[in-house]
Amino acid sequence: MDNKSHWEQVYAVKTPEEVSWTEAIPEKSLALIAACKLAKEASIIDIGGGDSLLVDHLITLGYTNITVLDISANAIARAQKRLGEKADSITWIVSDINTFKPTEKYDCWHDRAAFHFLTDPTAINHYVALVSQYVSQYLILGTFSKDGPKKCSGLDIQQYDEASMTTVFEDGFNAIGFEHHIHHTPFDTTQNFIFGTFKLKS
Repeated sequence: MDNKSHWEQVYAVKTPEEVSWTEAIPEKSLALIAACKLAKEASIIDIGGGDSLLVDHLITLGYTNITVLDISANAIARAQKRLGEKADSITWIVSDINTFKPTEKYDCWHDRAAFHFLTDPTAINHYVALVSQYVSQYLILGTFSKDGPKKCSGLDIQQYDEASMTTVFEDGFNAIGFEHHIHHTPFDTTQNFIFGTFKLKS
């Protein structure tokens, strides 16, 4: 099964309470985005956003230029249904991050879901090239830490720490800071994450 088929199946059969990544309030992501002190009309993209509730909270906070990208059309459809008329104010993109071709630059590129699934050096390098070209200010990455899971949804992932994440993006970005985060899943287990915030080099 290819990546798209895998994720379409996941979102077709599992509820938010049955997947590990669900957060009722994505507090860490919201805090890191707020720390960037962006204007409310700044362009924000959530990579691998799926049916995450981050977009709901960003709308509530008054952000007006939000894009959500996910490989799964089922995930996007679920988010649109949940948001109702509010979904019309969001730009929705169904795409694999490996083949995503942006048409604009983003003031803030947030990814808590996709980057750590890239385990092939070629795919990682492609991602780095993508953000280097299409991020105009901030890159916020949440990945599994060295103490976190080695798989997610049955797929291999790449773990990171401060040093390894900094090295990957050092050519185009300055690391602003890192925070460790323990995510509590809907089924009472924990996952260790590391979040890094980066600023595009001028």
